[in-house]
Amino acid sequence: MLVSALLTSLAINFGLCILFFTLYSILRKQPFYYDVYVPRLLVEGTSKRRSRFNLERLIPSPGWVRKAWKLSEEELLSLSGLDAVVYMRIITFSLKVFLVAGIIGIFVILPVNCTGDQLEDIDFADFSNNSLDVFTISNVSSGSKRLWVHFSAVYVVTIFIWYLLYYEYKYISSKRIAYFYSSKPQPHQFTVVVRSIPVSVQSSISDSIETFFSEVHPSTYLSHIVVRRTNKLRGLINDAKKLYKRIVHLQGNSTEHKYGRAGCFGLFGRKVDLVDHYEKKLENIEENVRLEQSELSLAGDEIPAAFVSFKTRYAAATAFHLQQSIDPTKWVTEQAPEPRDVYWPFFTSTFFRRWISKLVVIVACILLTILFLLPVIFVQGLTNLSQLEVWLPFLESILTITFVSEVVTGYLPSLILQLFLKIVPPIMELLSSIQGYVSHSDIEKSACSKVLWFTIWNIFFATVFSGSVLYQLSLILDPKNIPARLAVAVPAQASFFIAYVVTSGWTSTSSELFRLIPLIGSLITKPCKSNTDDELVVPTIPFHRDIPRLLFFGLLGIAYFFLAPLILPFLLVYFCLAYIIYRNQFINVYEPKFETAGKFWPIVHNSMIFSLVLMHCIAVGIFTLKKVSLASTLIFPLPILTLLFNEYCRKRFLPIFTGYSAESLIKKDKEDQNDATMDEFFDKLVTAYQDPALMPLQFSTNTDSLHSPLISSAEV
Repeated sequence: MLVSALLTSLAINFGLCILFFTLYSILRKQPFYYDVYVPRLLVEGTSKRRSRFNLERLIPSPGWVRKAWKLSEEELLSLSGLDAVVYMRIITFSLKVFLVAGIIGIFVILPVNCTGDQLEDIDFADFSNNSLDVFTISNVSSGSKRLWVHFSAVYVVTIFIWYLLYYEYKYISSKRIAYFYSSKPQPHQFTVVVRSIPVSVQSSISDSIETFFSEVHPSTYLSHIVVRRTNKLRGLINDAKKLYKRIVHLQGNSTEHKYGRAGCFGLFGRKVDLVDHYEKKLENIEENVRLEQSELSLAGDEIPAAFVSFKTRYAAATAFHLQQSIDPTKWVTEQAPEPRDVYWPFFTSTFFRRWISKLVVIVACILLTILFLLPVIFVQGLTNLSQLEVWLPFLESILTITFVSEVVTGYLPSLILQLFLKIVPPIMELLSSIQGYVSHSDIEKSACSKVLWFTIWNIFFATVFSGSVLYQLSLILDPKNIPARLAVAVPAQASFFIAYVVTSGWTSTSSELFRLIPLIGSLITKPCKSNTDDELVVPTIPFHRDIPRLLFFGLLGIAYFFLAPLILPFLLVYFCLAYIIYRNQFINVYEPKFETAGKFWPIVHNSMIFSLVLMHCIAVGIFTLKKVSLASTLIFPLPILTLLFNEYCRKRFLPIFTGYSAESLIKKDKEDQNDATMDEFFDKLVTAYQDPALMPLQFSTNTDSLHSPLISSAEV
């Protein structure tokens, strides 16, 4: 029955993948859909619209696959940055691991499992009704010498993963240093963020900063920009942008009705020319924006935080790493993000508020994790038809139909779970944004970690130990029994996770290619938009959503390769799809929103270490239950050696990802001494971190002197 349900799930997803690939090959050629599929090419001017009908556009073409396959790493680096390279290295790392593990698992371990006699012999005449348990380690008799094959496989794959992790960490570290050496002077390399600035009654925040850094860093301090509260101003600017787009749409569409009511929702009031009406409203909003900017520039609502710039990279790094005050909660410094990466809406002012925010976020994550157990329990009920018939007796007649029962037990549970998981990344991103981070990249890294551990706990552990919250808490409070319980529970859920890889992995990757949600949004909003290039918004890849998915499938493969090696071919197909599809997305769709220079890799490394330790714990429990005590004892050194290996990598490579060495910084500073453009760069550095809300705004066509900006771009 389980095999039959899996085959049904496989057939459905294979059909969906073929459909997605075919539709993508067709739709990506249509001018109407360019804003969904190839916005990068449109922005860069490398694609041309064709207005005439062409039958060739309706024929699926493999040309995009060939182009994605031929893309070199250097081309990807120049096109999308080092973060995109790291993302693709995650996929290639997983392919290498599961290719080796797959060869061992399919050609060595799987025959050993199938020829076991613990459960039953395989009836190939009735293959679809067999249980997947006969393909797992559960079918090997207790005390059998065959279990030493599994023991040897654990050691071989562990050593291979150690080697790959070390190689990748070393390689990406070298790429990060090379990326730094090849980069031009960037504002964030010379700047730090200073928060919790103490201010006396007699002086302003700006005066306090000037006095402090002129005394502490007299020879290297350059300038500063104080952060101000501009939430109200941003609201006005957003209103102005919406009105401007509405005016452009009305002016660009000759068939659009340009007259309407001036009252509420356009239903009441006198009849007016909508273009003139909106232009007057736009002028009033712009006037309010200028007045608000003027007030902020003269005596604005300042936050005890600022961007402080220095004359050299080494000086900025020194200010970041050194404690600036005797009180560690004052003059707190951190690395400045790129100007385009700054997250302005939530600039937490004090050390205490940031600390409270982190506590609130931790509590919220715990509550979300507990609440998410409800859909997990429901999904586990779907995998058990007898339990489902007890819950919903009116479905008993429908569930007796073979195809319906196979879809419900094999396909529907993982599909429902995937739909519930869709809401998790946005929630985690929201929670991370209120923790006081000052950059989008830090928010995404924090959200990435949250989504990863949420997924591991709620999808893996909550599914494996399906039961009450109290049962799972008792497991945590009694860690000695974790290996034994894992040994019993993990193999039992092999069929569910194989179906989950097929449903969640294959479907999500192929739908990423098809971009179904943006397509539907484009179909809905396209008639309401004017045909202007200014409205095209290039999307960015959501690392906090996609990296945890890759790492979770990596965890499933590492944990199950010696228990149920049948999962490995499905994982290989998933990562092969991801390899081609995401290379295409980086070429045609996504544009980098920020550049962390590979800072996501430590998250990847830690996740793989956790997966290895989890596999070792399961192996200890399995060999204990199977009464091979010597094998269980010999597995014990592996988690210890893995943690020691991780500690070595942390000491050897992690400092490269937290900051650049003095040697590297001084070398770059010396190169700048011979650069004639540095004076111009320092002139721009003074205003590089000016809040965009305080920049001059001009949408309306009125060029009266009253509409000239009331603030300059000078230092605030």
